[in-house]
Amino acid sequence: MTWIHDAYGLPGHEVNLVFARGTSLAALTAGLRELNREPLAEGEEGGWAWVVHDMVNDELEDYENVDYTRVCPPGAEVAVLVTEPCSAKAHAPDFTYLRDGKWTLHFSFEDLEQRVGDNPDYMSAELLAANLIGPDAECLAWETDPAHDCDAHDFDREERIVRAIAACFALPSPPLAPEVVAA
Repeated sequence: MTWIHDAYGLPGHEVNLVFARGTSLAALTAGLRELNREPLAEGEEGGWAWVVHDMVNDELEDYENVDYTRVCPPGAEVAVLVTEPCSAKAHAPDFTYLRDGKWTLHFSFEDLEQRVGDNPDYMSAELLAANLIGPDAECLAWETDPAHDCDAHDFDREERIVRAIAACFALPSPPLAPEVVAA
């Protein structure tokens, strides 16, 4: 998800991208500030408020995951892309969807088959249609051709996952035009 870093001049930042619908941008940013996450960029588009913030707060030595239930009031939806959950350990990004303050769906990009939440199948149809899960998700060409490198044609997997998420929730597509960018 280098587009986030490229769009906001944030190389080296581990950032989360938060979308909220059913609550205002002001409420979202205020809630994130209460959770010690200062917005680096923010805006509104397509009925969604969005904020980019640092994943951790080094100044306060706050390295815990953000409790997004606190910015998802009744009647609201929050969709979160954690772009680098632990870049030092090379973990893949992850996605969380909350509705009415409850964890509806969560998964790591590493293993889309391991989805959790109140409704872990919430976007199964979209993931299946994108061949990210299901019988056509895994390349099996290596079984008949030992020289075949499946990774060579799966380089766009993260992008396909993000596109499936964006389509499922009608999220604004990058690049998002920042209204505020931290220096």
